[in-house]
Amino acid sequence: MADIKKLAEELVNLTVKEVNELAEVLKEEYGIEPAAAAVAVAGPAAGGEAGGAAEQTEFDVILKAAGGSKLAIVKLVKEMTGVGLKEAKELVDKAPAPLKEKVTKEEAEALKSQLEEAGAEVELK
Repeated sequence: MADIKKLAEELVNLTVKEVNELAEVLKEEYGIEPAAAAVAVAGPAAGGEAGGAAEQTEFDVILKAAGGSKLAIVKLVKEMTGVGLKEAKELVDKAPAPLKEKVTKEEAEALKSQLEEAGAEVELK
């Protein structure tokens, strides 16, 4: 049982990039689609919100504007969301648009800081 708890702790503490890499490995080596992997990784975090409803536990990352370096933002959106280049460009083109929905505060803050470093305008809801 201790191994399961250790695994769960490691999953919860993965960065966005590591989650994307995990999804890719699950898809290529085990035939598990990334959407199913994202739900499995997000599942334990969502279960912890039963204690108190006062603090918001899920956030939406909204791209408000791409800023000056649109190409860098498209590449970053592609990496963060796991979509193809064309889909990432469409997301950036239709800003303001949600990039990720119902993510933890830590993940939302990490995404926001990466996008803002690249020059994008981002909002968390």
